[in-house]
Amino acid sequence: MDVPPESETFDRLEQLMTDTMTTSGIFTAAITLTPAHPEHFDLAFTATTQPCPWPKAYGGDLVAQAAVAAMRSVTDAKAMHSMHSYFLRPADIGADVRYEVEILRDGRGYSTRQVRGYQNGKPIYVGLANFAAGEPGGSYAATLTETVPDPGSLPSSADYLRDRSGGSMTEESKAYWSAGRSFDMRHVPGPVYLEIDGERTPHQAVWVKPFDPLRPVDGLRADQRDLAALAYVCDYTILEPTLRVLGLPWADPALVTASLDHAMWFHRQGPVDDWLLYVQDAVAADHGRGLNAGRFFTRDGRHLATVLQEGMIRTR
Repeated sequence: MDVPPESETFDRLEQLMTDTMTTSGIFTAAITLTPAHPEHFDLAFTATTQPCPWPKAYGGDLVAQAAVAAMRSVTDAKAMHSMHSYFLRPADIGADVRYEVEILRDGRGYSTRQVRGYQNGKPIYVGLANFAAGEPGGSYAATLTETVPDPGSLPSSADYLRDRSGGSMTEESKAYWSAGRSFDMRHVPGPVYLEIDGERTPHQAVWVKPFDPLRPVDGLRADQRDLAALAYVCDYTILEPTLRVLGLPWADPALVTASLDHAMWFHRQGPVDDWLLYVQDAVAADHGRGLNAGRFFTRDGRHLATVLQEGMIRTR
């Protein structure tokens, strides 16, 4: 599928912001997959990347869409417990990606899938997903040790950006940060859109919540949709601890970033329609790359999932 001209993409984005302001429908549209005839492996699906004001599609689209493709290939009650991804090439915006699923193993307790995403005849994404039937055993969960402000006391991205401008932020990127990501995001200590709001430390937290209740998605149970929501939203802010400690806001005209690889573990189910606290830390930064870790907690402190992601962080 051809890439639309940049001006056409921005026009669609602006119209999208007008038509679907502060809605989670952008996310559920992204993870609505269409079955296709497989060309390489056992099963195939197509999905469309969502509008965004960047030169390339959002990486969380690819992770969530691949997760859905893998989940739709598992026909028993096993649940995804881990996923490991590599981003091979940039994805075109508003274009179809073909996801091919290879059924590597179906055992009594565990199943494994490989997923490859193709666009313009080339692989752009590869991932492995593992599924578990679950069994009785001991239990332990990391605890939330820090005290953070209630999300109701913090500004939304739209409130924060309303009277601000500067750097490389355009009206399109301002609209996207404010309302185009399906989730309300509220930073502690403050955002890194235009400047580093707060101390330049390797740590931050972000409250996240869908703008409205998540819609049903064809081919998915509610718990599978909610798992895909975590895979989708985790990529938006996971590079920010490194940006924060290096003093690089998103709107720095010299900044270029890209997701390189991504790993995620799903420990237990929880209410995705309520506020989740996404606690994030920079692990290492050097040679133009930054590794960051994140953990999702419910409001009552239950640890739902863990994320590790390395990204390219380049200044030109």
